[in-house]
Amino acid sequence: MIVPPSVEQRAALLAGKRITYTLKRSNKRRSIGLRIDDRGLTVSVPLRSSEKWLNSVLLDKARWVVEKLDGWQVHAPKETRWAEGETISYRGELLSLRVVQSLFAAPTQKRLNELWVFVVNGSEPAYIEKAVSRWYQHEAGQLFAERVAYYAPLLNVAPRAVKHSSAKTQWGSCTAQGVVRLNLQLIKLPLRLIDYVVVHELAHLREMNHSAKFWDVVEMACPDYAKLRNEIKGISVSNI
Repeated sequence: MIVPPSVEQRAALLAGKRITYTLKRSNKRRSIGLRIDDRGLTVSVPLRSSEKWLNSVLLDKARWVVEKLDGWQVHAPKETRWAEGETISYRGELLSLRVVQSLFAAPTQKRLNELWVFVVNGSEPAYIEKAVSRWYQHEAGQLFAERVAYYAPLLNVAPRAVKHSSAKTQWGSCTAQGVVRLNLQLIKLPLRLIDYVVVHELAHLREMNHSAKFWDVVEMACPDYAKLRNEIKGISVSNI
């Protein structure tokens, strides 16, 4: 008997539009599930589900799929122009890039609502992007350390290490070995959301799950966690 591939790329005509999607098969599934994110439509089906069943579900959800995909395109992040006058996000605010010609190398500096990037030879976008990236990493490192140092005693925990992450879908994570990872993209969000993620991951040092006990621990340091949780759920790591 021929076993169908576990993952394949497909296309279907839904609500008058040609939609490409990723089809995933699993022997653990009992139903057909649809997920839409910045990577597009993913359809998860039982290993030996029929084409008739799959097509029926897709046609039934056609309008929903098209509307959701259109919504993602509307909110897709614009491509950053690494040049004078461009705006970037920092702790929930927008900073305007200032590209300053200099005789010698100097560290990138935040001045009020501007970020000054000093360039020695020209103003190549790649150089400016690299300088801003280094600045983000420096700022994130300092802020993450400060927030962990503040909240860890409140929760009576002590992480073995706090590291940066470049994950595409997770704001943070915590291992059973006590290593907390915080996504560098957090530095672009307001402090209240940064704090929520810090508290969330530190709480896993006491409860490595999302049980009622876990949320009780989170609430100790973050009483309005439910509101913040919903807020950050509406923000995609890859779209910030």
